[in-house]
Parts: sequence; C-alpha cells; structure tokens
Amino acid sequence: MNTNDLKLFEAVAHHGSFTKAAEAMFTVQSNVTARIKNLEEEFGASLFTRSNRKVELTTAGETLMLYSKKLNHLIDEAKRSVGKNDVIKGQIKIGSLETMMTIKGPELINYLALKFPYVDLELKSDMRAGLINDVVNYKLDAAFVPAPLDIPELDQLKIKEEQIVVVAPSNFESLDDLLKKTPQKAIVFDQGCVFRARLESWLVSKGISQYHKTVMNSIEGVINFIESGIGFSVLPQDIVTKFYGSRNIKTFPLPPELALMTTILIFRKDVPPSPALKAFINLCESQLDNF
Repeated sequence: MNTNDLKLFEAVAHHGSFTKAAEAMFTVQSNVTARIKNLEEEFGASLFTRSNRKVELTTAGETLMLYSKKLNHLIDEAKRSVGKNDVIKGQIKIGSLETMMTIKGPELINYLALKFPYVDLELKSDMRAGLINDVVNYKLDAAFVPAPLDIPELDQLKIKEEQIVVVAPSNFESLDDLLKKTPQKAIVFDQGCVFRARLESWLVSKGISQYHKTVMNSIEGVINFIESGIGFSVLPQDIVTKFYGSRNIKTFPLPPELALMTTILIFRKDVPPSPALKAFINLCESQLDNF
C-alpha cells in the first residue's frame, strides 16, 4: 500500500464509480480496480459494495476512509511545512461566514503577511454547516463559525461576540411598525444561513410562521434590496455601521436571546497543527481584542 492507493480509494468513494475515479485521477480503470483489490487483500476486508448502478463503501471502507483522510492530511502538511530552516512557511486553508470575511478578512490577511510572509492563506466562505463539515473532513485547516458547537473531534477558540440587528427600509419607525406590514417580506441568504435562522426565530416569536422571502447571495445585494423597500433582513451591526452607515436604511435591536452571536475558531484535535496553522491560531489569540 502507498499513498496513491489511498487517493484512488478516496476517489472511488467520492465518485461512486471506478470509471469516474480513473478519469479524475488520470489513469485507467483497470489500474484503479487492481489497486482497490490489493487494498482489500491487504486489509482482509471488502471496502466497497458493487452494483450495476453505484459503488458504495462498506463498514470496513468507512473505517478506512477516516484513517485515509487523516494520513493524506498529515502527509500534505509535512510537504508544506518541512524546510531547510526555522522559517514558518506553508499553506493554510481557513473558512468563514461571508460576513466575517467582509469585516476582518483583509485585516487578517495583511497582518498574517506582515508576521509570517512565507505563509500562504487560502480563504473560503460558506454556510456554518459546510464549514464545520470541511474541517471535520480535513478540507479546511480551521474555520470561523458561530457557537455553540459540541463535536468531540474539534477544538475551539472563542474569537468575539457581536450584535445582530434587524435592518429595514428607512420608512419604518419601529419594529412594531415593521411587523404590521402584510405580507411580511424579508431578504435572506440561502437555507442554512445563521442570520436567516435568527430572523425566522424572531418572526416565530412574534407569531409569524409564513413570510415572503427573496434569496440573495451577497451582503451588498441584501442591502440594496432593503434600501429599495422590498423587505427587511437580519445582519451584524458591525457590517451595517462600517460599510453601510450612509445608506437609506434603519436598524432595530433584536431581543437579547437572539441579538448576541459568538464566533469561534474551530480546528481538529487529533492532528498536531502544522507550524503555519499554529502560527495562525496564535495570531488570532493575540488579536482577540481587535476582532
């Protein structure tokens, strides 16, 4: 067995097909089939169930997948981290909600570049569930996500607390005024967005279970639609104040139980952090007062 065998194994599991895995790994199907057969003989267990329609992991295959991802992650970290001197270098992949990326992303990149010029930072924005899943599956080294979170494999560092507010067109004088309008119209992100969840929880607390929604994929789009009078939304107060303070909109406070959001940095417990990731975590700890 070698690391390429494990990469072929992961490719078959991902694509559910020996043929598609071969195409993705730039090899021939017979090679993939032979390498998987060798793995099954070496481990003494069937790794896949095969049918005419799909190839799926067996219980043994699922167990090997956990170790395979860990081994490949460690090897990639070693390649990025090992050097001829003590200079911290390498690449780290960090995830975040788009809202935090908008506020702190540029500052974080600049500060990291000043402190650790040989560390390359790759940023990815996604919904909370997607970010957590990517850290668990070694696709991201760490991610900024809203708390609470209780996953045994993950460690966490509290980063900051921020206020979430209702953002409405400027012609509304109060939340009561806003709630009197029918039908209720809100500008939201895709399903799974933490701010959309807060908005819906607030509406339910007011006895509103149905509302008309317009889904946007950018903060700028949400603000533009609110300003035009189409509807309202829920966003971090910092974003509205810093970037949209001059726009023709108003903000109103949410109830205390919905208004506060705590952001944490999550990373795996079972894998020693690379020098680059350790430097990033230490940088975040040193900058807690500035987040």
